[in-house]
Amino acid sequence: MAKRFKEYGGLNLPEINQRVLGQWSDEDVFHRTMSEREGCPSFVFFEGPPSANGRPGIHHVLARTIKDIFCRYKTMQGFQVKRKAGWDTHGLPVELGVEKELGITKEDIGKKISVDEYNAACRREVMKYTDQWEDLTKRMGYWVDMPNAYITYDNRYIETVWWLLSKLYEKGYLYKGYTIQPYSPAAGTGLSSHELNQPGCYRDVKDTTCVAQFKVVDDNSPALAPYRDILFQWGTPYFLAWTTTPWTLPSNTALAVGPEIVYNIVRTYNPYSGKPITVVAADALMGSLFNAKACELRLDEYNKGDKLVPYEVVATVKGTDLVGINYEQLLPWVNPGEGAFRVIPGDYVTTEDGTGIVHIAGTFGADDLRVSKQSGVPPLHLIDRDGNIRPMVDMTGRFYLMSDLDPKFVSEMVDAEAYKAWEGKYVKNAYDPAATEETETLDVQICMELKATDKVYKIEKHTHNYPHCWRTDKPVLYYPLDSWFIKTTAVRERLMELNEGINWKPASTGSGRFGKWLENLQDWNLSRSRYWGTPLPIWRTEDGAEEMCISSLEQLCAEMDRAVEAGLMKENLYRKAGFEPGVYAKDNYDKIDLHRPYV
Repeated sequence: MAKRFKEYGGLNLPEINQRVLGQWSDEDVFHRTMSEREGCPSFVFFEGPPSANGRPGIHHVLARTIKDIFCRYKTMQGFQVKRKAGWDTHGLPVELGVEKELGITKEDIGKKISVDEYNAACRREVMKYTDQWEDLTKRMGYWVDMPNAYITYDNRYIETVWWLLSKLYEKGYLYKGYTIQPYSPAAGTGLSSHELNQPGCYRDVKDTTCVAQFKVVDDNSPALAPYRDILFQWGTPYFLAWTTTPWTLPSNTALAVGPEIVYNIVRTYNPYSGKPITVVAADALMGSLFNAKACELRLDEYNKGDKLVPYEVVATVKGTDLVGINYEQLLPWVNPGEGAFRVIPGDYVTTEDGTGIVHIAGTFGADDLRVSKQSGVPPLHLIDRDGNIRPMVDMTGRFYLMSDLDPKFVSEMVDAEAYKAWEGKYVKNAYDPAATEETETLDVQICMELKATDKVYKIEKHTHNYPHCWRTDKPVLYYPLDSWFIKTTAVRERLMELNEGINWKPASTGSGRFGKWLENLQDWNLSRSRYWGTPLPIWRTEDGAEEMCISSLEQLCAEMDRAVEAGLMKENLYRKAGFEPGVYAKDNYDKIDLHRPYV
């Protein structure tokens, strides 16, 4: 006989909710779905963990309802469904919240507060709203094993990550690289390509841009010889290069042309100073640089201030013809070394916008660094007080302070006094805590400096798409980082093949956004320049000659024992704390800490 369900005289959803929850609790239904299915096919669910340092919201109710539907469905199909709860307790959101609460910045860690004290504050903060989460879980009838949740700061979880990383290391998929990566000065960490592709990360912004004038050097170089007379017969000769980031111009080391692009040598006047100049720019972009109405005007009839600036094309060349011609450094503060300040080929140069000539700053662009290396052009570097090679911008997003640079390096700068006027300036106002809406941007200041010294052809506002940090909403920089990568590109084709077998709903997601992401997959930058997170289990000598990836605490303890025997360590602190390798009980793992500064 079919079971009769209780009938209700009126619809009182809160009352029904409490009654059903009470029944489930009294009959221990959730645990019985597992115990009574012992021996049945297994379906294991690990919850994509929420962060307990934030309060739950209605969106969490929606997401958990969808998760719950699948688990209940698999239970009804006869599976034993174990549902493991989890807490996401590491990472940037936790650190930013703690820094705000303590009234500090990342730079204060190790100075105003020790790393140990900071991480202890993170540990306290991270489970702040656990009670609210557990209450929500119970009230909405979401079945998940809360008492035995996995916690990402737990030593047992960290050890699991170490084991996984060791497997990647054994396959040669884990490596260290010094490359240009997206970096968030506001967050103080590099970002992976996945993080940079979060919805809303790319936004339209209006920045001050400029077409800078790079003066051709009158020398005896073979590359210049065929065009020397044409370039120097009229006014001062310049290469024109457009940039949306004028703050990178002090780090310029080369100009890239498209080998097959057609360029014009044009006689005209600088629209600001009125001085006669001869410029080089792509033929396809003449319309964006010159007013077509002025092409018939005579050069000798121009007067400074005239609305129409006459111009005359006197020669046409290909990009390959320009390669090797030298030019003067635009802002001569630092000498990058031999081989800089010349025209080089660039396979990514286009005539979609700008001038068809790309300003190269190898310390702030991956393509820039690549073509620079191919042509033997050194990037422009500074040296800090610790002897480290650095770009002109520090990790807070401002030009390096002179006091933070190596004194010997400062003494050898081309023009330290000129640089001194710019030290400490933030490259974007978003990084400057003291900036207001009225604060002039560094881009504007650089452009005005170039205008005053007759080194700019055009200054204008331009709206373009620019990436922002998904955690802080502040713009990112492309910055040279010493990071660890997972070589995802080594298995790109296999990933694309497996993607074809996924039944995507809608299908366009798999072939579109996700599929395109796989096609353009980059190696994953997984290291973070932060404190509260899983430490990378890689030990290496300073010269990089020896390296070891630790896969377990048992192995770590054994290596520490070896170090003690060799006299490299006084004692094994883990054994001193009573830790027993190979004993996987929680109370054993709680005796030690795998975070900095202990690891």
